[in-house]
Amino acid sequence: MSELNSVVYEEYGSNFRVLKCNDQTCELQTIIRDKNTTRNDFKFYADRLIRLIIEESLNQLPYKPYTVITPIGFPYEGLQYEKGNCGVSIVRSGEAMEQGLRDCCRSMRIGKILIDSDHDTHEAKVVYAKFPEDISDRKVLLMYPIMSTGNTIVKAVKVLKDHHVLEENIILANLFCTPTASQAIVNAFPQMKILTSEVHPVAPNHFGQKYFGTD
Repeated sequence: MSELNSVVYEEYGSNFRVLKCNDQTCELQTIIRDKNTTRNDFKFYADRLIRLIIEESLNQLPYKPYTVITPIGFPYEGLQYEKGNCGVSIVRSGEAMEQGLRDCCRSMRIGKILIDSDHDTHEAKVVYAKFPEDISDRKVLLMYPIMSTGNTIVKAVKVLKDHHVLEENIILANLFCTPTASQAIVNAFPQMKILTSEVHPVAPNHFGQKYFGTD
């Protein structure tokens, strides 16, 4: 597991990691939270933060040694992904992270989960789920940018587990997470890996509407 760009958030256990804070990530988070940010700027800077999270999430996937021959005929001992990875986005805001994954991994397959909340009970329920047929044999990069309560993630992970995906094979890629959601998720799924850019009591819940221009 990479130690370069993320750090373990000890309060939530060894599988909960936060992107290392620096001036660049703080600026991106600030622009995304600013109510005066235009939609074009919002999307541009959100995509930059998404790319950072996706690339660090990929560091959590398994690699294996791999030797290639350089153009001048010398062997180079490097690494390559182990086969059997896929992405799953939670519709709709999770779809904002799909392009970042495709930019990094052109051939990685992406599934989808649509979860809605009951108007009366506010209970999350699965409306639609489509995955690669062999998802139970894959490492899954689950993408969802905003976690306020954790209810949507809990429901999505249960769907993946119903499809026989091992909890330890799920990596959650997230942008903003509240302490409440963090605790709920690690309590429910202690073996799942989680990566976020920030843990803060107030999540930018306008993210999906602003990103897709529906605000």
